[in-house]
Amino acid sequence: MSMFQAIELGHRLDKKEYKKREERLKTGLLELQRRLRKSNSTLLVIVAGVEGSGKGKVVSQLNTWLDTRGITTNAYWDESDEERERPHMWRFWRDMPARGSTGIMFGSWYTKPIVEMAFGRSRAVEFEQQMMDINELERVLSEDGVIILKLWYHLSDQAQDKLLQKEGEQGLQSSPWLREHAPLREEFARVSEQAIRHTDQSYAPWHLIEAEDAYYRDIATGEILLESLQHRLDQEASWQKHAQSDPFAQGIDMPDANRSLLDLVDLEQSLDNATYKSELERLQAEASDLAWRARDEGISAVCVFEGWDAGGKGGAIRRLTQAIDARLYQVISVAAPSDEEKARHYLWRFWRQVPRNGRLTLYDRSWYGRVLVERVEGFASHREWFRAYHEINAFEKQLTDANTVVLKFWLHISPQEQLRRFEEREKIAWKKHKITDEDWRNREKWDDYRLAVNEMVERTSSRAAPWVIVPANDKKFARIKVLSQFCQALRKQLEK
Repeated sequence: MSMFQAIELGHRLDKKEYKKREERLKTGLLELQRRLRKSNSTLLVIVAGVEGSGKGKVVSQLNTWLDTRGITTNAYWDESDEERERPHMWRFWRDMPARGSTGIMFGSWYTKPIVEMAFGRSRAVEFEQQMMDINELERVLSEDGVIILKLWYHLSDQAQDKLLQKEGEQGLQSSPWLREHAPLREEFARVSEQAIRHTDQSYAPWHLIEAEDAYYRDIATGEILLESLQHRLDQEASWQKHAQSDPFAQGIDMPDANRSLLDLVDLEQSLDNATYKSELERLQAEASDLAWRARDEGISAVCVFEGWDAGGKGGAIRRLTQAIDARLYQVISVAAPSDEEKARHYLWRFWRQVPRNGRLTLYDRSWYGRVLVERVEGFASHREWFRAYHEINAFEKQLTDANTVVLKFWLHISPQEQLRRFEEREKIAWKKHKITDEDWRNREKWDDYRLAVNEMVERTSSRAAPWVIVPANDKKFARIKVLSQFCQALRKQLEK
């Protein structure tokens, strides 16, 4: 017996019982929605299941029971060109609801993998990887306070046959895909069961609902929502109460605190003017050619520029963008998050800026702020920044799996060189805007940042998304190093 057959129990409710339970539901759900608004959590409802099972009516009912001012409903049917030219998860990250609100996904990150597998357009190994990626995404969201409610609506074979017969007799259409999917009913059931078993996790469990009787279907949905939301909001209140006793809140001691891989960087490397000019001309010509070839092949690239204040990030970015047609790239200068960004997972704003196929995005500062400035300055708790290593690795893996080149540069200078550049900026009128009180304050925490950089590189450098430590005491050497690494990485991807 399959898991779906096990819930075919003929559940039904009469109208009187439905009205009685609905009244209690509406009162309870509205009260919990008010609590949710004041909390640090988000409710994400994923509506999935058999075609014709009334998923659209369920979504409409939820919008009737709840205050619609706090709900966003997104339906995921056909992909647009903009969506097809980015990693699969991009469209879902883009629509992620803010803290205190509710998002309903009618169709979700499950839809395409299940449909493609059922129609034989993908392989088992791809499907397995997609389910692993979904588990990772849901774990990341759950740890950030997202309450994930996954609802699967089931109809028996007999109920589906009746619906098809009724459609034929009355010319109705309960679902645009019911008739298309009907010949592959058994395959859809097999693949869907696989997906549910792979992704039924404690932090994001599946709820299977028999959907033949509309009264039962809707009340079951509401009661599952009520119980799940009540449990999670009570949990959150308990966590906040005991936050002071959290061992992670105090941080941990790092071994070998006086040693860092940055100590091994040879900062004496430099280039004379003649060599710099000839190499700059050669590499910029190559970068231009490679960027156009990457555009034709649909290869995108993400370049992350991190480094010490006054490390030369801006100059390195300019030498790279000078070589590339402005229609092919975008430079994102990352500052403190806005209120809209703070209301969501910190990766949300970076997912929105992922480039389309054949385009290049350069980040002047990036998601690594979570494990650098937010860690050192105490803007993120130990638990938040420590789990970010895993979240960042998973994010970058999805980029590289989607044929995106990911390059990460740390521009390294000595404390003495930084001081010289700071003082120079204060003396030169057109450079004064580059130096702030914050730069001087950050300099006082050089050792803390040095250790954070060491752990960042150690935990997030991979073969697919490597860190490149750039000796940057000599600006000319640093710029040529960045251009050379960019060309090498793009050339390698094109040769694949």
